[in-house]
Amino acid sequence: MQNYQNMVFSTAMRLLANQAEAQDISQEVFLKAYERFAELRHSPTVGGWLKTVATNMSLNHLSRYRSRWTFFSDLFPGGAAEEEEREVEFAAPQDMAEDLERADRHTLVEQALQKLPPAQRVPLVLYHLEGLRYEEIAAKLNVSLGKVKTDIFRGREALRKKLRLTITEEAR
Repeated sequence: MQNYQNMVFSTAMRLLANQAEAQDISQEVFLKAYERFAELRHSPTVGGWLKTVATNMSLNHLSRYRSRWTFFSDLFPGGAAEEEEREVEFAAPQDMAEDLERADRHTLVEQALQKLPPAQRVPLVLYHLEGLRYEEIAAKLNVSLGKVKTDIFRGREALRKKLRLTITEEAR
């Protein structure tokens, strides 16, 4: 559990953008893993299995509460690897500034992503962070391919605007 808890939680958090819900989903994922402990104990694909279960449970959670939100494209009709355990490496002094800058950018993107409505955030996360194709996203969300493409396009635009606004505010 300790080897995969961050991966499972971050997968749920990116999709749900709610810490309490992501913690609940993470708990449920590990309960499912516990139920299948005998099968998963020596499996080399346990990380991939956990990530898939976390993704599916997060999407199921969102679909249960879908009536609370609307797809962005509905508002404006007509308008698109398993983590491996890694050894800790310390950055060389010349790389440290670059690494800190990269971490700051990553944090900014994560924060802006969490501010997007689910209809924009979920397809973006599935495409860019989970590596799913448009067709797979449409099947998982039970929506048309055109809706997925539109929501991803509009989500990127909204994310771009949020990041510009954040960067402008920080520059002041």
